[in-house]
Amino acid sequence: METRGLTKKFGDLVAVDHIDIAIRRGEIFGLLGPNGAGKTTTIHMLSTILRPTEGTALVGGFDIVEEPGKVREIIGIVFQDVTIDRNLTGFQNMWVYGRLYGLSGAVLREKIIEALRFVGLEEWKDVSIRKYSGGMIRRLEIARSIIHEPEILFLDEPTLGLDPHTRVNVWEYIKRIRRERNITILMTTHYLEEADMLCDRLAIIDHGKIIAMGTPEELKSRISGDVIRIEIGDSAGPLAGRFIREITSALNCNARMLDRSRIVINVPDAPHIIPQIFDIATRLNITIKELTYSHPSLNDVFIRLTGRGIREAGGSWVEMMRLRRAIRIRRG
Repeated sequence: METRGLTKKFGDLVAVDHIDIAIRRGEIFGLLGPNGAGKTTTIHMLSTILRPTEGTALVGGFDIVEEPGKVREIIGIVFQDVTIDRNLTGFQNMWVYGRLYGLSGAVLREKIIEALRFVGLEEWKDVSIRKYSGGMIRRLEIARSIIHEPEILFLDEPTLGLDPHTRVNVWEYIKRIRRERNITILMTTHYLEEADMLCDRLAIIDHGKIIAMGTPEELKSRISGDVIRIEIGDSAGPLAGRFIREITSALNCNARMLDRSRIVINVPDAPHIIPQIFDIATRLNITIKELTYSHPSLNDVFIRLTGRGIREAGGSWVEMMRLRRAIRIRRG
């Protein structure tokens, strides 16, 4: 896949802002960013659900604007929201989807059983969806998306709302799909561990713009040394700013205030620096409630690029509602 200045506007709101991405055949490529960053809108354009305002993209060699029908033939998609019919069984859901792709008879039945077996749901094929757990529904949606043997698979927040154990199980199915079926996968996520675990390469997206791209290790290598995280007492008040300035000046390091009580500092050698941080805090009568350090994470990369953590960076409620409403109107 390749995007060229791909842009989507909803009135005055720019949901996706001139993004350029090239995704190699057979890789898992991730769009990592907070809610409201433009990830789902990008998926909807690439899967021809939404028409770009500007730019275009090639998916499997087909232009999403000029050849949307060809694109739909070669893709599978798992939406962020559940799209399974809860009044049907697992097998019946698969059957309806397969018929939409022109499959029928014994061939369709064989493909359904194969896909259900792949995700460990063969024994549940005749059970009503109402009796499925959230993880089982997600696995069924993954099975449904590959029944017609697509070349490219879109996964929009594939583990959203799942418990940690189920999330890891879904990760294994995603890795198996790529390994055993050689399918190119574009996935969106705001889970840092998920992006780190699954993606060969990823693009960090914020406010509709791509702000960094590379392998997880390449992105993390942008921050050398260690990352110190500090939580200070609420009583610090205006002294917090002075605390940041003195740390930056005395230790010659990069310190950022995430909010009124949390600080992130990038240093070459945390064990050597930490005692000096406590000395400065003591002199300013600032209470350090908690201090930890680690090697850089993808969240630290996001903080370095944007000044805030990815978990705190979701789009505003108004912005997200405007976007959802615009999408519903477009679908209608």
